[in-house]
Amino acid sequence: MGDSKKLGFWSIVLLGINAIIGSGIFGLPGEAYKMIGPASIIVLVFCMILAVSIALCFAEAGSWFDENGGPYLYAKEAFGEFIGFEVGFMKWAIGMIAWAAMANFFAITISTVWPQAADPFTKNIIIGVVIIVLGIVNIMGVQASKVLNDIITIGKLVPLIFFIVIGIFFIKGSNFTPFVIVPKGEGTTTAFVAASISLFYAFTGFESLAVAAKDMHNPKENVPKALITVMAIVSIVYIFVLAISVGILGPQLSGAATPVADAAKSMIGNVGVYIITIGTVVSVGGINIAASFLTPRSGVALAEQGLVPKCIAKNNKKGAPYIAIIITVIGTLLIAWSGSFKFLLQISVISRFIQYIPTCIAVLVFRKNILIKKLSLEYQEEHLFLYLQ
Repeated sequence: MGDSKKLGFWSIVLLGINAIIGSGIFGLPGEAYKMIGPASIIVLVFCMILAVSIALCFAEAGSWFDENGGPYLYAKEAFGEFIGFEVGFMKWAIGMIAWAAMANFFAITISTVWPQAADPFTKNIIIGVVIIVLGIVNIMGVQASKVLNDIITIGKLVPLIFFIVIGIFFIKGSNFTPFVIVPKGEGTTTAFVAASISLFYAFTGFESLAVAAKDMHNPKENVPKALITVMAIVSIVYIFVLAISVGILGPQLSGAATPVADAAKSMIGNVGVYIITIGTVVSVGGINIAASFLTPRSGVALAEQGLVPKCIAKNNKKGAPYIAIIITVIGTLLIAWSGSFKFLLQISVISRFIQYIPTCIAVLVFRKNILIKKLSLEYQEEHLFLYLQ
């Protein structure tokens, strides 16, 4: 029997899906179509290949460790403590910024069904409640976070699966021609790059899985497998959602603020809008839950290596790193109340991409070290054999 306080394989998969699928897929199809038309599907496939390639680097690196840390741990082992600390501290700070951005967006999403939520004072109250309540759930232990995460992730997938299953029957082939549509005065290459930057954001978040390795069963085996499973599921969902949105709305998709909801309305009227709107609220709420669980683990990883005070890694009776959680909640609250969603998002996306680079290079270093050790062992065995002769 495994420890019930730890995450099993499918809970890790659901956590990964929750960390990736947020607001992006519900809003990005309109922006992507505006940039390059139906060819945005090809751009999405390109972003998928790029994201999966990076995820495979994380999966390979994760197969060698069962400690907390993820990108920080890989950088430390490959390049030394200084680089490791820089990456780790940056990861913790970026995690807070990303969570602050998602808490802001949760209030914005709520305002689509409750306009008063757009009021600055009410918005700050909603942000405060979301961050503090999720912090308390985290302090209650991994089991409480696991149950909530599993329920919310399934809740956000149901509307998307409903959209895909029903939407396939409403696609119009004529909406895919012309296939490439770029704004006047802009080249296809420029449009492709702009759309890539926009759509790649929808795949970010996978890198956080390895940060909480100690809260997972058999992380050396489960984290790499979960990463690959997560990226496969997310990629399939994204491609179908974008293709169906293009197939149903055609030119009406260009610049649409709520493209998936608009497509659902074309399918089954206002009922479709309500289903997708609820799905969006649940989805953005879900990504907040994933952020609340994963972000404090970056602080724990630094504390376990002695790079910040050891007390930050201290657990309560429920096995939760309560000091790291409290620090993360306070930091996230201050950031969320001081910045706008767009500003926080821009910082988060750029910083996250920079975070991927050390891990990708670290994999090459690990491979080189393993090869050197292998050659050294073969050399020693050969000389021992000659000596015995």
